[in-house]
Order: sequence, then C-alpha cells, then structure tokens
Amino acid sequence: MKYKFIIFLLICPLFFISCEKKEVTKEDAMGIIKNYEKMDIVKAKVDKMAPVEITYDSTGLSENDKKALDLIVKAAQYMDDIFLGQVYSKNEALRTELMKKDNPDYAALGELFKIHMGPFDRLENHKPFLNLEENKPAGANFYPADITKEEFEAYIKAHPEDEKSFTAERTLIRRQNGKLVAIPYAEAYKEFLEPTAKLLKEAAQYTENPSLKKYLVSRADAFASDDYYQSDIDWVLLKDHKIEVVIGPYEVYEDGLFGYKSSFEAFVSLVDEAESKKLQVLGTYLDDMEKSLPIDDQYKNFARGKSSPIMVVNEVFTAGDTKAGVQTTAYNLPNDERVRESTGSKKVMLKNIAQAKFEKCWIPIVKEVLSEADLPFCSFDSYFNHVLMHEIAHGLGPGNIEKDGKKTSVNKELKELYSIIEEAKADIVGLYCYQLMLDKGIFPKELEKNIYVTYLGGIFRSVRFGIEAAHGGGNAIQLHYILEKGGFSFDDKTARFKLNPDKIKEAVKQLAHDILIIEALGDYNKAKEMIAKYCVISPQLKQALDKLVHVPVDIKPIYAIEK
Repeated sequence: MKYKFIIFLLICPLFFISCEKKEVTKEDAMGIIKNYEKMDIVKAKVDKMAPVEITYDSTGLSENDKKALDLIVKAAQYMDDIFLGQVYSKNEALRTELMKKDNPDYAALGELFKIHMGPFDRLENHKPFLNLEENKPAGANFYPADITKEEFEAYIKAHPEDEKSFTAERTLIRRQNGKLVAIPYAEAYKEFLEPTAKLLKEAAQYTENPSLKKYLVSRADAFASDDYYQSDIDWVLLKDHKIEVVIGPYEVYEDGLFGYKSSFEAFVSLVDEAESKKLQVLGTYLDDMEKSLPIDDQYKNFARGKSSPIMVVNEVFTAGDTKAGVQTTAYNLPNDERVRESTGSKKVMLKNIAQAKFEKCWIPIVKEVLSEADLPFCSFDSYFNHVLMHEIAHGLGPGNIEKDGKKTSVNKELKELYSIIEEAKADIVGLYCYQLMLDKGIFPKELEKNIYVTYLGGIFRSVRFGIEAAHGGGNAIQLHYILEKGGFSFDDKTARFKLNPDKIKEAVKQLAHDILIIEALGDYNKAKEMIAKYCVISPQLKQALDKLVHVPVDIKPIYAIEK
C-alpha cells in the first residue's frame, strides 16, 4: 500500500478551473489526437504541481554500488512503459504524437500527459484532457475496454475453472476468437520485462551487499515466472543495505472495475541509517498494536510474520504507478497476504518527498483551514510519524478471512471498494495506534494534541486529490465521521475546522472499530453504505476547499539522476 495523503479519483471542481473544452483549430482527421482542453486550463493544471528537484547524496556508496544504482534506475524506467500500457490502450500512440514539434500546444499537453501517465486527469475523476469524448475504461487496460462487471461475473459463473486465473492480480483479460482469456503478465509484458531482468542481474554483479544481490536476482527471475513470492520475501529481509529498491507489480488502485489487477512500479532510494534506527523500535510493538485494536479477539490477526523492518530513505527515482499524479510519501509492501503471514512486511518512509510536500503544500493548506488556536500545534514530525503509523496499520487487522465457510481475503470481498476502505483503515487505525505509542512513552506524551491537530490538517491535502481516489475518499470518510461524533467542529464564520480534544479519542476508536469490522466480515454492503454516507463533499468541506485554489495540489519531482 502506498500513502499519498491521496495513496492514491473524483476531483472536486470546487478548487479547479472550469473545464471548458475546445477543439484544435487545425485538426488532423487521421491523427490520434482529435481535440483537447483550452491551453490556459492545461497550463493551470500543470502549474498545480509544484516542481521539486530530487537530488541525492551518493558519497556513502562505493564505486560498485554507484554502478549498481545507475543500472537499477535504468531497469526501473521500463516500469513507465509497462504502466502506460496498463492505463490505456492508446497511451503509446498518444505519447508518440505529443513528442512531435509541429504543434506548439503539445509541449504543455505532453507535460500534463507525463504527470498523469495518460490523457486522463487523475485529480478530476479521470476526465480526459485529450480526445475529450473518450472516457477512461473502468478497468483501465487490464480488461477489454467494453467489458462490464456483469459480463465478467457471468463468465466466471459459467466457467468456474477459470476463476483463479481471471481474478489473479497478474493476468490481463482479453478477447480472443470470441471468448475471454487470461494472459499472464510474464507473457503480456515480455518485451519490457526481459531487458529489465537483464539490467537487474547486471546490477547484482556490482552490488557489494549479499541480501540486495539475492533480491535483484530473484526479482529478475520472477519477471519470467510470474511467481513473486520468494523475491518479495527477499525484499522484506534486505539487511545492511544502502540502496533500497523495490520493483514489480503491486498496487491495484488502477483497476477500477474490480480492484484485482496490480500495476507495475519502482522505487529507488538511499537508506537514511540514522533515521531508520530511531524508528525500528516501533516494529517490536506490532503484537501490542494488534491486541489493542477495538474489535473482538476473534477478528484480530496474529498470524502475520513478525519481520517488520521500518526504513527511512531518500528517494532517488520512481517509475510506473507511483509516479502517476500524486506522489507517494511512504509505502508498505508486499501486499501478498502469504508473504505477510510467513515473513511480514516492510514500511518505507520517503523523507525527502514528505518534506517537500509539507513545505510546498501542507503548510499553505493548514494556514487556510485550521483554527488560529490549533495552528501552533502543527509539526512536520507529527505529520511524518502519522505517515509511518499509517503504513504500519496496513499490516494490522484482518487480511485473509473466512466468509460463508470459504477462505477468502478482504480485498476479494470488498472488490472495487477495498482501496478506499483500506486507506481509511490505515489512517484511522494508524492514529489509534499512535495514541497507544504515546501512552507507552515511545513518542513524547506532550505531543498528544500535536498529532490530532496535524492529522486534521492533513485531511484537506488528501481530499484535494479527489474523493474517488483511495486516499482522498478515505480522508473524506474520516472527516465527516469524526465531525458527526464531535471530534472536530466547523466554524461557519471563518470556514475553519477545530479539534475538540475531549471527544477526538472516542471518535477515532469508534471509526477504527466500524472499519475493522467491515473488513473482518468482508461486508461489501456495509462498505458501500459507509462510502455513500461519508465520502462526500459537504458544504463545510466545500467552503474549506474553495479557499485553497492558490495552493499547489502536490509536487512534481524532477529527478537529478536522469539528467
């Protein structure tokens, strides 16, 4: 799971410029680009992403590790090509057209295309800014563009022997000779995965760290076999390494049809050893956190592996799914429950990205939407630590479950609703466990008010990503639920939100309970009810968002290593 204070697609037109449409004056009837939004709107959307140069310090790397790092980045760049194809079937042709120099509008359009990894605005419910009448298929390019849920489910019902391959996270569904077929990723993306694997194995020859060498080789082999289990374990167990890299298919956000299919991505970063050591102590409290969850013991999950490394890193390069739209602040992988149960998961905090977001976006937002009395209690450390607790919380609570006598998983039962519910869970359970760590003295007790005020401020940054986005929708749920329970209040005169310290803890506990029970029972209908009730743009939220039109929505990284 990725955390974007998104992390992860309905934008609120409240804080975006009107999307008036205009066809190009010199339309090429045979071209792939038929029409597009007015250029002042396109440029305004580009400007909503504040450019930030992502530099890195390689002085702690040996010459061999520097060579390995360069090769790993080259391998990671292939994830962009794969992901573009996963998003939309026409993306490659559109990218080629936008690279032409004969249309002066293509420069800005190409920049927006690069930000969103396709012609659909991820901050505006995937509305097209190119070819304005072509909407993004719900299932992206993982399924035939014209397929419906009903057709897919009817096929599975008629062909139960195909259910496993059709619902697998690493298969594409296509029509061949009039019938649906499942194509393994290893076959579908062979032209990209083979050179990626070659580069990873070459990097493995240079790196001086045995565990990193092992991971690079096993992950390269996984690209050919579609079996990522061992390489995921190898990644979790990386030790004493300076280069932190994960590459492969993970998140299912892009699959808006069922939430089954995983997208390719890569994170390449350098370990901040001093900061990582400070946070490792939290990994020893996983059982305490699980025991504390406000649900019956029968729903608690003590089966997951206890290896839970927490790494603080500085990002060098990213590619694929995580590069699209809003940038990731942290991630918790792998998502495979088999690995989590056998070995555990790893939480990786991208400190330089978090710092950039905090300075460029977060501070300007809270100055507009929080009460004057609460503003002094906001801090980067509280923000960064909640991101960490969010990632830890992804590994807490129900994962593999039993429903109607059948072994299944929360993801499979909640389907396309899973991402929003799971991100809301990670936020609120992370906050709940943050309080536990305060009570145990792991974090200073005097920071208690800081964490809740800072948490409230962070909600508005995430909601700006759109309430149908996983993180944006999850935050809308939290805001309105806690408002209902009195943990937050809203001043109509100032259009500012305020923390109510006497009620916030109970409100957090109740919401954590309700979401955890939805997941424990795999209750699709209850998830749908919660989203319908709380995942909304209320008048209070609209007033706050209307004040933020001048604030960058997120950052646009410019990677020094690519220069």
